[in-house]
Amino acid sequence: MMRRARRATGALLIAILGASAAAAPVPPGFILHEQPRPLPEVVFEDQSGTTLRLADFRGRVVLLNLWATWCAPCRREMPTLDRLQAMLGGPAFEVVPLSVDREGVPAVAAFYEELGLEALAIYVDNSTRAMRALGALGLPTTLLLDREGNEVGRLLGPAEWDSPEMVAFIRDYLEMSKPLQTPTTSARNET
Repeated sequence: MMRRARRATGALLIAILGASAAAAPVPPGFILHEQPRPLPEVVFEDQSGTTLRLADFRGRVVLLNLWATWCAPCRREMPTLDRLQAMLGGPAFEVVPLSVDREGVPAVAAFYEELGLEALAIYVDNSTRAMRALGALGLPTTLLLDREGNEVGRLLGPAEWDSPEMVAFIRDYLEMSKPLQTPTTSARNET
């Protein structure tokens, strides 16, 4: 029953995002799914070598970007993701840039230093299993995940993630996907 309610809420949210005149328009090339799609388990590491899974980010909206240091479009896109994380990142939202570089953390850390990226964390899957598991046909590929870890939509290819249109779209999604607040027991007892 709870799963059905989440799907209905997700479908309603997608309909609102796609059709509402008040909401920011869906960015060109961004594919919104009719229903949120569950994702397979994806395993990767952070800069310190700690093993993580997408499930570790549940509770917040995630913009998962698959990229590599040798990918020219990724090179142009990464500073825009860094600025988006600096603008919107926090307990409700995180950009998760998942590098598929076989050289691992050292290559990514050098890349971040070279480009002056400061807001993004380092995440690496040097096995490239994430690309296959997520059905990414090329780089960059970016997935928008809901608070439950389901894919809401994706964009194939590079984007200017810090453009006013993209920031408005992400902000609208964050606002519309806020968890429902329920009165606490103590608040109900005070009346």
